[in-house]
Amino acid sequence: MKKYTYLAGFLVAFFAIIIVVGCTIYKINIGPVSKNSELKQIEISEGETYLSIAGKLKENNLIRSEFFYKLYVKLMKPSNLEKGKYSLSENMGVEKILKVLEDGSDVNTDNISITFVEGKNMRYLANVIAQNTNNTEEDIYALLVDSAYLDTLINKYWFLTDEIKNPSIYYSLEGYLFPDTYQFRDKDVTVEEIFETLLDELDKKLTPYKKEIESSPYTVHQLLTLASIVELEGVNKADRFDVAGVFYNRLHDGWSLGSDVTTYYAIKVDMSERDLYKTEIDDCNYYNTRSNCMAGKLPISPICNPSIESIEAAIKPHSHNYYFFVADKNKKTYFTTTNAEHLNTIEALKSQGLWYQYAS
Repeated sequence: MKKYTYLAGFLVAFFAIIIVVGCTIYKINIGPVSKNSELKQIEISEGETYLSIAGKLKENNLIRSEFFYKLYVKLMKPSNLEKGKYSLSENMGVEKILKVLEDGSDVNTDNISITFVEGKNMRYLANVIAQNTNNTEEDIYALLVDSAYLDTLINKYWFLTDEIKNPSIYYSLEGYLFPDTYQFRDKDVTVEEIFETLLDELDKKLTPYKKEIESSPYTVHQLLTLASIVELEGVNKADRFDVAGVFYNRLHDGWSLGSDVTTYYAIKVDMSERDLYKTEIDDCNYYNTRSNCMAGKLPISPICNPSIESIEAAIKPHSHNYYFFVADKNKKTYFTTTNAEHLNTIEALKSQGLWYQYAS
């Protein structure tokens, strides 16, 4: 009898230890990941559930274990999860995280989202801002010529210089307002806040390349100018690095860049509107690199707000012997070394109905 009593006591003690260890493991795994209190904004989409977002929480280092998080959810059965944005931190732990999620989104319902598309110019950007906020296009253009305001930006951002204040530039911050999707508090957001949000993003994008930029023969302003042309001339990432290489070769040898996109910008006409006139192609203008007067020169400023891929291509172009390129109507790019090869490519494209025709 004593034998069985001893065995029963052993089993009770054993299972008690298992329970204690299990509870300890459970408590640790639903506890805070770290002491870091920095808030991270997590977006919950329509149709997502507490269980389906486990991976998202884990990826953001907000929970220790997807398994124990899901176990806690099944045990506690929290109320329905609303879509929206939530501010969570690593020091919360699962219990506090679920409390925040149950309380509902912490996002101001007046918040607005504005998307600025890559490769678009200031006229487009001004229109987008005016359409989505309580600012007018006139407000935007007025700020772009406000010398005192531009000076505050030049003092704040390492990549802005007096080059943007050249009176011959159409729009002072062209090329510097990084295109992306941004969230703002409401429609009363100021143009200054919008500009500086986009400039902050460009700062983040450019900083990793700061050493390469400083060792480049070109200034930041010139590199962004080149990147803006590459953005509109290159169809894909690989093409952009080769296109940038062509422009480097031409600049090195004192050639005109010969870029149609700069001519369109010079006459303030969007490429989708119409073909170019011969007189426009030949016109001497600080932007028009089809003109002989711009031989060996970059335009006076960027002609659009380029993507990070085009900026990288301008900083680190492919090295090759090409001096010419042409894209067909299907956006395929052909690179050639000599003018004769270039003309042969054009004739072949014309015969196939793939060549752009200019108005007379």
